[in-house]
Amino acid sequence: MSLNKKAVALLSGGLDSTLAVKLMIDQGIDVTAIHFTSVFCNCSPKKAGCKMHARKVAEEFAVPIIVIHKGMDYIKMVENPPHGHGSAINACIDCRIYMLRKVKEMMPELGASFVITGEVLGQRPMSQQRHTIRLIEKESGLQDLILRPLSAQHFEPTLPEREGIVDRDKLLNISGRGRKPQFELAENLGVTDYPCPAGGCLLTDKVIAARLRDLFAHSTDYNQTDLVLLTLGRHYRLYPDLKIILGRKQEENERLISLVKDGQSIFEPVNFRGPTILVVGRLDDEREATIGAMIAAHSQDTKPSYQIKKTTYPDANSIMFKAQRQPRDTWDKHRLG
Repeated sequence: MSLNKKAVALLSGGLDSTLAVKLMIDQGIDVTAIHFTSVFCNCSPKKAGCKMHARKVAEEFAVPIIVIHKGMDYIKMVENPPHGHGSAINACIDCRIYMLRKVKEMMPELGASFVITGEVLGQRPMSQQRHTIRLIEKESGLQDLILRPLSAQHFEPTLPEREGIVDRDKLLNISGRGRKPQFELAENLGVTDYPCPAGGCLLTDKVIAARLRDLFAHSTDYNQTDLVLLTLGRHYRLYPDLKIILGRKQEENERLISLVKDGQSIFEPVNFRGPTILVVGRLDDEREATIGAMIAAHSQDTKPSYQIKKTTYPDANSIMFKAQRQPRDTWDKHRLG
């Protein structure tokens, strides 16, 4: 295979991938950055978020960037990953294979002949061990074409190194979970702003894992909105055919209302401060009373009874009813995560 000085780089917006791209630019490599995003990125929007920071890095380095959203094909893979889950519901090995296969498909159009990643040998227990790195290379179809500038000295030279496209002597030998070498390198290279330096995937969170497993178990036609809802509020599976999502603050209450789907209902407090609840599933009088009691239980107001408004969509018809307060821990056993 004839190589050139064009490469695609996986740019997460974190420190390692930023450093890897910078090292390659400094060697005169023509880099196109590719950033993968999903609803399960936990970089805070208040800190610009991974996508926006990846764009900022690309702008600072004057490299083009392509943003790819991991679609429902990705979520279906997460549901049943060929190489299994990590400690939560993270499918790290298959996630890497998924992204690299997408990158491989794009390389001919971009005129790129190899791939750059910010991987560090031994940093992540599931996907960055030597044997899993080799497995990922093989299954992605990119054997000998993935260059890891931060850890390259721990591996046999790749094709870009052997052909002199990249100077191996200028590549590094970082390994392990400690991050001091990266921080020192960032200072030397003038890289100062890097959110989520150790990764930001909510699939490693045990609360999100519990919610996602519950979704997989109770829904076969889930969509992107259902996935977004997993990141909001507190979730309770009150009955096999009834789940509720309870907003924890005003911003989440408003978000739940904006995401309600046809056939679902919203429960809200009337004339007192309390959470909004989005309901997915079958309702009856007893279940509605329970939901009203949950709203009342989370109010700081003390009343003999609490007025609750139930609105069902898509017609947005509303009814009012009264609820009684119960201790919050009444429903703890039904909480997801």
